[in-house]
Amino acid sequence: MKKLSISKKMLLAILILLPSTDFTLSAQDTLKLDLSKALEIALSENPTVKVANKEIEKKKYAQKGAYAPLFPQINFSADYNRTLKKQVMYLDGFGAMGGGSETTTPTEGTETMDISKGIEVGRDNNWSYGFNASMPLVAPTLWKSLTISAIDVELAVEKARSSKIAMVNQVKKSFYGVLLANDSYRVFKSSYDNSMENYQDIKKKFDQGLVAEYDLIRADVSVKNAFPNMLQAENALTLAKWQLKALLGMDLDLAIDCEGKLTEFENELYADYLSTDTSLVNNSDLKQLDIQSNQLKETIKMQKFEYLPTLSLSGMYQWSAMNNNFKFSEYRWNPYSVVGVSLSIPIFSGGGKYHKIKQSQVTLEQLSLQREDAKRNLQLALKQYLDNMNTCIKKFNAAQKGVSQSEKGYQIAQKRYETGSGTLLELNDAELALTQSRLNYNQAIYDYMIAKSDLEKTLGEQK
Repeated sequence: MKKLSISKKMLLAILILLPSTDFTLSAQDTLKLDLSKALEIALSENPTVKVANKEIEKKKYAQKGAYAPLFPQINFSADYNRTLKKQVMYLDGFGAMGGGSETTTPTEGTETMDISKGIEVGRDNNWSYGFNASMPLVAPTLWKSLTISAIDVELAVEKARSSKIAMVNQVKKSFYGVLLANDSYRVFKSSYDNSMENYQDIKKKFDQGLVAEYDLIRADVSVKNAFPNMLQAENALTLAKWQLKALLGMDLDLAIDCEGKLTEFENELYADYLSTDTSLVNNSDLKQLDIQSNQLKETIKMQKFEYLPTLSLSGMYQWSAMNNNFKFSEYRWNPYSVVGVSLSIPIFSGGGKYHKIKQSQVTLEQLSLQREDAKRNLQLALKQYLDNMNTCIKKFNAAQKGVSQSEKGYQIAQKRYETGSGTLLELNDAELALTQSRLNYNQAIYDYMIAKSDLEKTLGEQK
């Protein structure tokens, strides 16, 4: 009996601790995110950023590979040729040396050979193997290509920076969207709670015969109207979190909680607007166009270097053997080696080099025009973002005062209705005005942060 009682106590303790254990696990499964942590995860886990980093790595390998032609190129080769029809060689004047006859005089034990039919040269099987080596000594075009490879790496780095800036902008917008959805849900939840509280208060008064049935019906309708808005805000919050998790490269089923409220950014509105630097020095689009322009200039120089002579060193060491059978042990391998210098001086190529240079020069002029147009459009975008930020500040000031006044108005309407000097219609209007002013307040801050994020992207800032 004693053992049984102990087991019951242990079972009771487990049952008591089980709910708290589940709560602890669920709390641990929820990932807490602030803006800085979200950006850190995005820059390390997002596939777009990873692809950009891989592109840099690929260009660096390409740059190292560009140095390979400067070193000696050594190759091993082996050849086998089967002679189907041997080459015939004729020797003029050979017969004169033998007394004027083209037929050689046979000696004892030999056959007569007719020189007029020629002499077959070579054997059935021809083998050769050996090493070939070459190295450029003077190669201006090759030297200039090394500079172009270095610019390729620089362009890849700038493109990666552009991808990160774009990713930071998207994550910020998505994070602010979650905060807006969260704050909107709180506003609609508060409106629903107020409507429910009013309904319960009116129902008590109706039961006591202090208010008409019409007031009870209107209060119930207000609750029914507030509930769908709260559900829609909750669904919007879920969708906003899905979008953020997709950007962060997370599993969509992972529970996250974005810490903070939009009201925490209200102190930054004026300071950020006044301290904004509108210089386009760090704009990634303009930087990429500048790098492409430099790359094209170096390409034109390389094309002009094609008019210069080139000098290269080459060498070969081979072994060869010829036989009419496949008895390799009887083969006689004869070595053959040669070293030489090759000079190539371009004289005429039909104007191909000239027209290729002209084509590159026209492309360079196109890039210059594109940069000028891009800069003009970016300056226009800057003015629009600054104007939007200024408008958002004005909207924020109005919304801030509107919230203060609507809260006061709601309290007055609630007191008036409780004392019987006000109507339910006044209370509902005050509740609607309070909800709208809070939504406008949060929306003004959100619009400002979105405009600021777009401005930072245009300026090439990665914060």
